[in-house]
Amino acid sequence: MLPIYKPTRAEVLAAYNTTLPDVIAPNLKILFSGINPSLYSAAVGHHFARPGNRFWKAIHLAGFTERLLSPFEDRTLLDRGFGLTNLAERATARADELTNEDLSIGHQVLAEKIEQYQPKLLAVLGVSAYRTAFRQPKARMGLQEKPLFDTTIWVLPNPSGLNAHYQLNDLANVYRELYSFATQT
Repeated sequence: MLPIYKPTRAEVLAAYNTTLPDVIAPNLKILFSGINPSLYSAAVGHHFARPGNRFWKAIHLAGFTERLLSPFEDRTLLDRGFGLTNLAERATARADELTNEDLSIGHQVLAEKIEQYQPKLLAVLGVSAYRTAFRQPKARMGLQEKPLFDTTIWVLPNPSGLNAHYQLNDLANVYRELYSFATQT
């Protein structure tokens, strides 16, 4: 079992506007892009680490991993052909603290990563952030018509525990659609 580090309240608050390193490599099957790091994730240095975030459970239930991974194992996703990044780099308590400018700049930075690393698929986790950053106000969940360079884009719900529109089983079901698509293409 990997050690789990629980940050203090002061460490979490000190993480405001800090960044979290990507888990990325060339030619991934899927690059998952969160909206931005939570303060908790930035404080511990691992993606989707905030208690209550359902990313790790959703990808496991959807079939991406053979067992439930801990956020402290985020780098092991590379062994499976998956990576992690964020649309906006700065950590905040809530995604709604980001400005449209943050998301616009994030789109530019993400496009540079896509061009450099050339993943087969980009999974953006948050339809509202996607609509703003990619200037696609009518975008819906699922496969998007327009790729980014040669990378297919798929939009999924944000796995944050603050997203009350999707329960864990609902998240797993829509994430499973991406998994099925990715393994068939």
